[in-house]
Amino acid sequence: MSASNFEKLRVYQLSEKLADDVWDIVMTWKPFAKDTVGKQLVRASDSVDANIAEGVGRGTYPDTRRFIRIARGSLHETQHWLRRAWRRKLLNDEQVQALKPLVDELAPKLNAFLNSIGKAGVRAPVATDH
Repeated sequence: MSASNFEKLRVYQLSEKLADDVWDIVMTWKPFAKDTVGKQLVRASDSVDANIAEGVGRGTYPDTRRFIRIARGSLHETQHWLRRAWRRKLLNDEQVQALKPLVDELAPKLNAFLNSIGKAGVRAPVATDH
């Protein structure tokens, strides 16, 4: 399968890595934690990259901006569930140190991508260095 435009975006690649890393962590949890915090955390993190893909796939600036804003909201929700997981001792220091740089890099990249959509000289929402 060839890469779609959204798959070439750095912001998408980061969000996909975050979602995959979250999945790998949650899959090691005990059933109750996995069924409560884990499901919410996985859904929120999966929603970030899914909304980037959908927004780019819509092909219009207003739709793309709308879905990138949703992706940004999902990233904030992911941060919330990561905090819950940390406070409930479901995440260890090593896991936090692996996830934090992804979240810290992803938030400004989402904002930069959002700000670039529809600007003069920027064509359709395709792969950039965001």
